[in-house]
Amino acid sequence: MTDENTFTEEELEFGRWLFTQQTDFMLGVAHLEQLPNTSAAEICFAGRSNVGKSSLINALCGRRDLARTSSTPGRTQQLNFFKILDKLVFCDQPGYGYAKAPVGEVKKWQEVVFSYLRGRPQLRRAFVLIDGRHGIKNTDRPVMEMMDKAAMSYQIIVTKADKAKKSELDKHLSDITKELAKHPAAHPDILLTSSEKGTGIAEVRATIGRLVTEFES
Repeated sequence: MTDENTFTEEELEFGRWLFTQQTDFMLGVAHLEQLPNTSAAEICFAGRSNVGKSSLINALCGRRDLARTSSTPGRTQQLNFFKILDKLVFCDQPGYGYAKAPVGEVKKWQEVVFSYLRGRPQLRRAFVLIDGRHGIKNTDRPVMEMMDKAAMSYQIIVTKADKAKKSELDKHLSDITKELAKHPAAHPDILLTSSEKGTGIAEVRATIGRLVTEFES
């Protein structure tokens, strides 16, 4: 974690303000032609099933039920889009790692996600969530490689940091840092969070707020 994770009071306040505004579900997208035509800054969240993605999104937005966890992990193959005013659009990608669909359908869906990442100029950054108890797993690597190939800037958010032993967490953070150095599209800074404790939520909001400000300037 580097100095880019240091924010001014103004950046922290803008991030807080942004996520206190009304957040609305836009639509679920299963095919590229359904992508919404928007002009606001956009981000997306990706992560393994059960990594805590829904909990993080709900914590960011101060809601309990904005993003819901599927009862069948990896089953719902659609990109869920939300918007905050006319300032931010965010996309919740389905969890990966427990795909229930046939191989052909999985491959077709991966092509949809890749095309979305590569061909969305307003998409400023992807956030890849990693469970703090487990670190990067084999199912995470193809996603990171896909983002490298799509030239999509992405940043790691470590979730459930409060549930990992300090020694384990420190090792995972060290391993993640080393792995990120091998990926050309990876942002070097790691965001450490706990949705349950609220740890790191202000920093994630400020990071996203900074992306919005840069997009609008």
